[in-house]
Amino acid sequence: MPTKGQLQQEIAELKMDYINLQGDMEKLESVGHAESVQKALTRLENMEAQLAELNKQLAAL
Repeated sequence: MPTKGQLQQEIAELKMDYINLQGDMEKLESVGHAESVQKALTRLENMEAQLAELNKQLAAL
């Protein structure tokens, strides 16, 4: 089972990836790459689910 520190690190890294992906998505939208935007949205949804699970694990510690 991961430690509190490990979970916090994973959450921080995932949040940074999420923010970066949002920025990339904005760039893709501005140039009209709808398919890539949809893929990015799917990745964001997966990251949100991951964050929820990690926060749940952290709360259980």
